Amino acid sequence: MLIHNVYFWLRRELSAADRAVFADELKKLAKLAYLESGVAGSPAATEKRTVTDHTFDYAISLHFKSMADHDFYQKECPDHARFVTVCKPFWERVVIYDVAPPS
Repeated sequence: MLIHNVYFWLRRELSAADRAVFADELKKLAKLAYLESGVAGSPAATEKRTVTDHTFDYAISLHFKSMADHDFYQKECPDHARFVTVCKPFWERVVIYDVAPPS
């Protein structure tokens, strides 16, 4: 399994309509049929602590069954390619953390 966590900081000048498009496109990725699971959302209203980062606008966590599924997603998945094409103009920063849980 591989867990692909992506954090997005959107451009401040985006309209509400653009933000809605981004959120909708992100949710579509979390529902891809070949995922083990996926979830997309905005920062949780957890307590402010020095170790907690609430500065991002949206995040997605995709759980792939295998590295091969992740590689397909990155290189060949038309849904991922569409997301990047449609949404890249909306973000100013992206940070990715990929996690390989112990076997």
